[in-house]
Amino acid sequence: MLEIKNFSKHYGSFCAVNNLSINVKDGEIYGFIGHNGAGKSTTIKAVVGAMDFDGGEIIIDGTSVKKEPIACKKKIAYVPDNPDIYEYLTGIQYLGFVCDMYGVSKEERAGRINEYAEVFQLSSNLGDLISSYSHGMKQKLVLISALVHNPKLLVLDEPFVGLDPIASFKLKELMREVTGKGGAIFFSTHVLEVAEKLCDRVGIIKKGELAFEGTVEEVKERGNLESLFLEIEGNE
Repeated sequence: MLEIKNFSKHYGSFCAVNNLSINVKDGEIYGFIGHNGAGKSTTIKAVVGAMDFDGGEIIIDGTSVKKEPIACKKKIAYVPDNPDIYEYLTGIQYLGFVCDMYGVSKEERAGRINEYAEVFQLSSNLGDLISSYSHGMKQKLVLISALVHNPKLLVLDEPFVGLDPIASFKLKELMREVTGKGGAIFFSTHVLEVAEKLCDRVGIIKKGELAFEGTVEEVKERGNLESLFLEIEGNE
């Protein structure tokens, strides 16, 4: 579903990501782990077409991000680490706008919006202006907008930040539903316990390079994800 091949990104003379290669399969949840400044968000922004890059290639479901960026964006949904959305719209207007962009019919969108709004306990707030939403409510709205058009690939940057325990639990269930239907998820998180329980595979990035990649079973052979991460970060 997602192929990152020898990806590199420089900011002037600084190399943010160096020769990174990752392959996320259909039906897989892939956790992308690293400390602040390790290159996670740079990689994610390049994957979703929000940032150009110097070297390598990124392929989504057989389509090149560089050569066909619009075609790639039609196949994915992106939830950034900060839900920066149009606050002058109501929640339902924003979801309608997203559905219009992705060509979701009025018949389909009604059922999907109702379903996900109920899941995230946001139904009674969809008529309110987004400017009145808390951070957690905005996060829920962005998650609904990501799911409503049935993307093949979900790209999530710290998706659990700001969510209450019930919403976090529901999101984990929905992530498994997406992959159970053949979709794929590429997401970053600092909550290592969640990554270890939820992911099929994880990759740890350090100073712009992949320091470890393996299945959760391979991680457990070395203790747990937290101890492995601390071990890698401690090895200079």
